[in-house]
Amino acid sequence: MATQHSRSAARLMMAPAVVLLLGWMLVPLAMTLTFSFKQYLPLRGGDLGWVGFENYVRFVTSSSVWPSVQATLVIVGGVLLITVVLGVLLAMLLDQPMWGQGIVRILVIAPFFVMPTVSALVWKNMFMDPVNGLFAHLWKAFGLVPVEWLSQASLASIIMIVSWQWLPFATLILLTAIQSLDSEQLEAAEMDGAPPLSRFGHIILPHLARAITVVVLIQTIFLLSVFAEIFVTTQGSFGTRTLTYLIYQRVLESQNVGLGSAGGIYAVVLANVVAIFLMRIVGKNLDA
Repeated sequence: MATQHSRSAARLMMAPAVVLLLGWMLVPLAMTLTFSFKQYLPLRGGDLGWVGFENYVRFVTSSSVWPSVQATLVIVGGVLLITVVLGVLLAMLLDQPMWGQGIVRILVIAPFFVMPTVSALVWKNMFMDPVNGLFAHLWKAFGLVPVEWLSQASLASIIMIVSWQWLPFATLILLTAIQSLDSEQLEAAEMDGAPPLSRFGHIILPHLARAITVVVLIQTIFLLSVFAEIFVTTQGSFGTRTLTYLIYQRVLESQNVGLGSAGGIYAVVLANVVAIFLMRIVGKNLDA
């Protein structure tokens, strides 16, 4: 049992790391908050003084904001749907005994370690290119006209690319949850004559509820800031401009740091609202 002296020593040793972590998070946030109240144009006069809430009003009343929020939510929802559904199916498949099971699991998890820019370039040039891409050759083999994915199905393309990256993460979490399931329950249900769908719906799926909510929570927090895949493929065109990409355009392309900082604060608020909402869902499942 830890004594008061040992707890004090532990806090003292942890203090530098905590201070460094807080500084790493709070200093950029404080600078963003400060710039959001200023008219700061680096290449057009620099710091032009305080403007109050003008940047916030200009950003939220822009015609580009709500389409970007909509595109962000569509991408997040689409990726979550694909990764959770396919993640459950892949986890159940990988849980079955097979030859080379360890190698198969490593290959399934491997895409998660590929950098977003690299995976986006691979999908753009090797799969979705309308002339030399793999999908184009498949379409031609069936006598169909190749699809220009990044212009005709831009949102679907981004969702496909991001889902490919995050599917291994969901599969790994769900596979761990499936392996913790008591096999005696499934055996008893099978002996009672329960069909596979009933066993899945009444035993496996409820057991995966906690893992699914954790996957949804973690992925949502990261998916709200998807940027590299859009920058490499569509550069925000064809309805794929998310809130993060809009902020990038305001800061770097328009050289309006104040307006972009106001957008960054909006993005932080949106992420926290979504996180709190999902944490409540996770908390209910964990308490169940």
